[in-house]
Amino acid sequence: MKKFVKVLCASVMALSMVACSSPSEPAKESGLTKVTLMLDYTPNTNHTGFYVAKEKGYYEEAGLDVEIIEPGDNATTTMVATGKANFGVSYQEDTTYALTAEESLPIKAIAAIIQHNTSGFVSLKGANINSPKDFAGKTYAGWGAPSEEAVIEAVMKKDGADIKDLTIVGADGSGFASLSEEAGKGKVNIQWEFYGWAVMQGLMDGYDLNYLACNDLDARLDYYTPLVITNNDMIENNADTVKAFMQATKKGYEYAIDNAKEAAQILHDVALSDVDLEFLTKSQEYLSEQYAKDASSWGIMKDEVWDNYTEFMYEYGLIDHTIEAKEQYTNAFVE
Repeated sequence: MKKFVKVLCASVMALSMVACSSPSEPAKESGLTKVTLMLDYTPNTNHTGFYVAKEKGYYEEAGLDVEIIEPGDNATTTMVATGKANFGVSYQEDTTYALTAEESLPIKAIAAIIQHNTSGFVSLKGANINSPKDFAGKTYAGWGAPSEEAVIEAVMKKDGADIKDLTIVGADGSGFASLSEEAGKGKVNIQWEFYGWAVMQGLMDGYDLNYLACNDLDARLDYYTPLVITNNDMIENNADTVKAFMQATKKGYEYAIDNAKEAAQILHDVALSDVDLEFLTKSQEYLSEQYAKDASSWGIMKDEVWDNYTEFMYEYGLIDHTIEAKEQYTNAFVE
């Protein structure tokens, strides 16, 4: 319950910002409509399609001048809700939190960037953590997200273990260098990371890792992370701009799906020149197969995925009521 209250308070604070500032409408410059896209984190291969669309002129062809910005100290979901950004990269759980708060935020998900959850639990092979049951007696280092403990509790419970037997601490930022094969005080054994970025980098760096994919541990954990959101004002009053942005973005991701190596080079050249190109290419090759996997086309979302994770969040007390999938997302702009 503490977690729910914490998230609820943050959402109410964000809503007060909405009341104090009018949502920004797209500005027109040089004949192009200027819009902003706020990322969820620093640029990475989850975001390749945006950079491809910008670099190859797909946005300009759609009449748009797109500024891609990083989130800084402000949550992307809040910035989009208040109109300080027209579009944002967020997550299914954040969208559900925002829409089930006592005073819900005016946002909606408009595309899935990746069709399946590509995150999971990572440990050194020498630690012999081969299932959630093996979490018992170990130490997990995480980032303190509201849903984090709930997910761990669920996968351990399903595997016949008790989360009370797991020590949970905050991550120190050192990544896999902090992992230990030994259990005990001061030792970290488990982390939660995305395969296409941190895990792949760790493997290339020579770490011998075990990886337990979340969606293999519980079908309800196969949720959309990340996804694209916008605010209701954009949908209601600037639908043509939303459509133009999403169709150009879709074209960027479709290019990345068909041309992983070239897409990685674009991302390297325009956003990540300090990141090893070989790693970016391997990461891109992996994610290019994941973006639209099992979907009719890139961006499409399903009621079942939203309903499953919403029910999970409610079951574990992360939200105090459920909400229908159709209230949380729309495929109208990527069909």
